Amino acid sequence: MSNRVLVSMQEGMAEPEWFNKILAYEQTVLEKLGYDNEEISILFCDDEFIHQLNKEYRDIDSPTDVLSFENGMEYTDDEGTWYSAGDIIISLDTLPKNADYFGVSPNEELKRLLIHGTLHLNGMDHGEAHVEPGVEPEDEMLKLQEKVLKELADITIIG
Repeated sequence: MSNRVLVSMQEGMAEPEWFNKILAYEQTVLEKLGYDNEEISILFCDDEFIHQLNKEYRDIDSPTDVLSFENGMEYTDDEGTWYSAGDIIISLDTLPKNADYFGVSPNEELKRLLIHGTLHLNGMDHGEAHVEPGVEPEDEMLKLQEKVLKELADITIIG
């Protein structure tokens, strides 16, 4: 099984100390979900940057935690045929706010956002349903998200 994951930071932002652990975690997520020959990019940014994207592409005039932009194109290179799933954008300003809201560690919340974005890039949607603190999700995507999160509970990105 082989996947490509490109991880980057918004221009002008310093890489967090845990930045180099994202690639391995995302590879594990893709493998756990059974995705193969996918290419995904992950960009970490601040609230101002994600606010602008949210406003431009979703007509929502506020920052958010994670955005996913599906590509869905295939291309072939010397290594084979790849499915360019798309881009995941995560706000590092909103991450700790979400962790506080859900009563979880920033580590758990970051892992949840990465799984969430990956599922969106692969055609899943949760409509108006959202994860609520202390409430088991009923939506298929959110159930799968929480299942995978539990299965990867022993992985630490943010120590």
